[in-house]
Amino acid sequence: MASTSKSSFDPMANPFYEKVTNWINEANVTRDQKKAIENLFKVKEIVIQKEPILLPTFLDTILSLQVSRNIEVKKFVVGFIEDVVKKVPEVIPRVIKSIVMLLNDDNFPVQKKVIQVSGMFYKHALGYIGDHGTSSDLNNLWDLLTRIKTSIIDLVDGDNDGIRTQSIKFLETIVLLQTYSDMESSGGGIQDSFSLNNLPPGLKVAKRRQLEEEAQVVFDLIVKFCSSSHISSVNLMASMGSIVNIARMRPQFTGRVVSALELLHTNLPPTLSKSQVISVRKQMKNNLLSLLKSPGSYDYQSNISTLLTDLGATYAEVMKVMPKPEEIRARQMKRSSEASVVGGSEPPSGPPGAKKPRVEEPQSQAVPLSSSLVSSLETNLNQSEAWICERLNPEVTTQIVLHSLPRLPPTMPPHFVSSYTPIAAAGTPGQKKHVSRLLATQFSAAGVTIGLDGVPAIPVPPPRSNTTMDMMPHIPLHDPTPLPPAAPSIPPRRVPVRLTRVLKLSEVTKPLSRSTRENLSLAAVKRILRNEEMSAMCGGTMSRIKILTTMATSFNQDIREVIHEYLLSNLSSRMDLALAWLFEEYCLLQGFTKNPPVLVKDSKEKEKEQAYLYNNLLCAITRTIVINLSKDKEYEDCLIKLYAEAPLITDDAIDIIRGLCVSHYELGLNIFYQMVICRPPKQLHCLNALLSLCTYNSAEIRDYAISLVLDLYSRSELSHIIEEYASFYLGFLRLATPPDVLFGNDKGRPDKQSEWSEDVAKSCIFLYLSLLSTNEILIHELASVYVATVQDVKRVILRLLEVPVRGMGMTSPELLKLIETCPAGAETLITRIVHIITEGQTPSEVLVSKIRELYNSRVSDVRFLIPVLGGLPKREILAALHKLIKLNPVVVKEVFNRLLGDANNQENAPLTPAELMIALHTIDGAKVDLKYVIKATSLCFAETAIYTQEVLALVLQNLIEVNPLPTLFMRTVIQSLSHFPRLIGFIMNILQRLILKQVWDQKTVWEGFIKCCQRTVPQSYQVILQLPPLQLSDLFGKCPELKSPLLDHVLSFTENQRAHIPQGVMDVLYGDVNPIYETVHIKAEPKSPPDLSIDLKEPQQVL
Repeated sequence: MASTSKSSFDPMANPFYEKVTNWINEANVTRDQKKAIENLFKVKEIVIQKEPILLPTFLDTILSLQVSRNIEVKKFVVGFIEDVVKKVPEVIPRVIKSIVMLLNDDNFPVQKKVIQVSGMFYKHALGYIGDHGTSSDLNNLWDLLTRIKTSIIDLVDGDNDGIRTQSIKFLETIVLLQTYSDMESSGGGIQDSFSLNNLPPGLKVAKRRQLEEEAQVVFDLIVKFCSSSHISSVNLMASMGSIVNIARMRPQFTGRVVSALELLHTNLPPTLSKSQVISVRKQMKNNLLSLLKSPGSYDYQSNISTLLTDLGATYAEVMKVMPKPEEIRARQMKRSSEASVVGGSEPPSGPPGAKKPRVEEPQSQAVPLSSSLVSSLETNLNQSEAWICERLNPEVTTQIVLHSLPRLPPTMPPHFVSSYTPIAAAGTPGQKKHVSRLLATQFSAAGVTIGLDGVPAIPVPPPRSNTTMDMMPHIPLHDPTPLPPAAPSIPPRRVPVRLTRVLKLSEVTKPLSRSTRENLSLAAVKRILRNEEMSAMCGGTMSRIKILTTMATSFNQDIREVIHEYLLSNLSSRMDLALAWLFEEYCLLQGFTKNPPVLVKDSKEKEKEQAYLYNNLLCAITRTIVINLSKDKEYEDCLIKLYAEAPLITDDAIDIIRGLCVSHYELGLNIFYQMVICRPPKQLHCLNALLSLCTYNSAEIRDYAISLVLDLYSRSELSHIIEEYASFYLGFLRLATPPDVLFGNDKGRPDKQSEWSEDVAKSCIFLYLSLLSTNEILIHELASVYVATVQDVKRVILRLLEVPVRGMGMTSPELLKLIETCPAGAETLITRIVHIITEGQTPSEVLVSKIRELYNSRVSDVRFLIPVLGGLPKREILAALHKLIKLNPVVVKEVFNRLLGDANNQENAPLTPAELMIALHTIDGAKVDLKYVIKATSLCFAETAIYTQEVLALVLQNLIEVNPLPTLFMRTVIQSLSHFPRLIGFIMNILQRLILKQVWDQKTVWEGFIKCCQRTVPQSYQVILQLPPLQLSDLFGKCPELKSPLLDHVLSFTENQRAHIPQGVMDVLYGDVNPIYETVHIKAEPKSPPDLSIDLKEPQQVL
């Protein structure tokens, strides 16, 4: 475009000149954004496509639109620069400053558009520098290009995902433009894309070696960003695509890209969700398939194929994209020819098509630079892989797995579930080599290298950095070149000076009245308040806030009230103004005035006034937020921000939050918690507020406050204060009546109570019990209070003990010490504690020993032994059994459960069911009343899952051997038969054995024998016929209804059968002869109660 003579061209003569001028003017003045953009696009079509001769005339005019407030207009300017540079690269020096300015714009869409264009712009700029390498004004252009690159690289660490993605794309462009091209790249030959091959050597501002070094650093930046642990899925897929595209276009990077993808495959960021992991793995698979198509991936086909298999690719998919055999053979032949050339006497002169290098920039070193670096990295990786593969045997693998198990998370991470693929070729040499490669990649990422002696070298970790740029080695982009001096401005025209009379305002004006000045000031303030949006559009928000806060603190009360009302009308969007005003008031409160303190009259009164103004403003803001909390959740963030950033929190403001804890307790308590941590001057005040709410009547508020206090208890500087407060309130339980401090509106109990209730007692003990799990020594003070408190409070303490005591466990030294030194009156507390810690588990030997010692020396109550029955020897259990069965039936049932254990697991039980039943029958009657034994046996019979017919048969078998027979033996026989009728045969055998033992010698047992015979008719006929005549006659006397059926039974016998029946028995049956028998004297049993009997209809009921 520069070939046309400006003197011979009149742009106004062009028919489109007026149209373009009108379109630009209309775009500048119209408020219709759509219309403005349409006009600008018409201008762009004319000056670039139809009439490019007009471009020099309107270029600066169009570029001036970059200061517009319209985002779309700014984006149009960026797009216009893109099209102009493509069409006419000579305009690059004129438009580059606009690119720099727009890159620093505050709007993300504009920044994103600039970064998108910057890659193309940088490519054409390099071309322009190559074409004008001898020009002397390239230093300024190169410095601006360097500034653009540096700014975009810094944006990699930005907060916007879209900006980061476009920045990565720009870094990819830098690597491709600043490295040498290869004919084997997927992109084709040199002619298809710009690279260092197109840049002539010997340039002063763009040295090829420096550019290639910079490309290596930028590539490392992309790889490190890709392996970041907190990268988003969008950025991760973009960076993966960039490094794979670099490998396809520049095969010398293929090895490093494959290593990076292997490392990424095994270390996906933990922040990704399950769906994101699936998307990332799918993207990685597609990228690897595209990389495998490239001929440059020949040396890494094995690694890529294995990685694809891990990602779920099938064999057919891999083989489909594998390079053809002829392509592989051609690559091998080319590499062989290159090797022969390198081994010859004449070294290569540089990349194809390159000019002869100058002396100050040896070209022979330009190409081997990246190759040597890549070769070094690959050599280290291969050495590590070989070193690991040689040592990866089953024993080492097992040790690695066992060492890693403690570091596994308690739950399987979602990204692992979605990314795990079963290993199809586990144990094969190929799979072992792949695992070695993955471990070698981890070594390389950690900086561990394998030396020539085979010893791993672990580097000293460098200081941690916050940004990705700080992790890069510092390599300056280029030497800074000073900007050329600005062009001299046109000197102003000299105007002849004429003496004039000095104007005195006092002569032409008169002073305004006070009211007029105040009204004007108030009107000015209102105008400033009304123009909030315009101020934000012009970027004057901070200046406006400074003006308003200065007016509010320095002007009269009317202006202060107007600003105050304006602030509170929409406080959620004006928190910056509120905080700035508070800081301004705080500065005045601290005496930061323009006048020295000695010139300020009544400084103390002024200080009081400033304190009042600050407190009034802070409380007004706080109350406004509290009122609007139920309307808009956004005000919760405002309140948190206010109490976090305000320079001073007054006592009145703390009282407001204390009241907020009733209606919005989570928000209020969290604010107190944060102030305890972050505001040391108010730490004790806020901690006291938190502690006072730990005794609040509402369970929700109390529990949440206690949870926050427990978190603060871990801080050493606060633990002592919290303990003292908890002990102070626990001490109230020693009083006969609750103190007044526990009542009031601030405690949620407006009415005072004269006696201890459960709720009031809980409020005093909850915090203390919550501290027990952290500080077990507090249990001793609890026992001391338990002894001194009233009975109602004792019951509350016993009910609340379970959770904290269970957390301490039976191995707690403090619990064992408390049991050993049991205070007088705390026996029930100790019993409850032992019950809790032994429930569901066997007591330890130490605990059993201390309980036994305490029982034998001080506490004679047998209930003390119940929790440790499972740990006592059988001898001691049987010795105490007669005392245990005298207890309440509920307690006796618990005793039996502990003695017998679980119905499904009775191996570790102290007694077997049979032993317990036998022990109950053989208890000395002098030690316990028989009715307690009857109740105890009835509890045993009620456990049908434990006392089966086999167990009862064993019990009867053992009891019949006891001499004399137990008093309750026949009762147990009848109850066994009632529960298990299938025992009838075994019972008949028992009855026959009782005849041999002369059962009639024991009155109670003999009566039970008769009842059992009566119940088991007709099976008992054979047993009855075996009785001697005298006892048979006594049986008929007590149970005459048996005689007739028995006689009928005998008459049904044959003559031979009747011949075996003794004559005396037959005489008793027939009754014809009344033989005289000796009088039978039955032995009296004083042990049995006179009213003991056995009811056949209700065998389980005690009569």
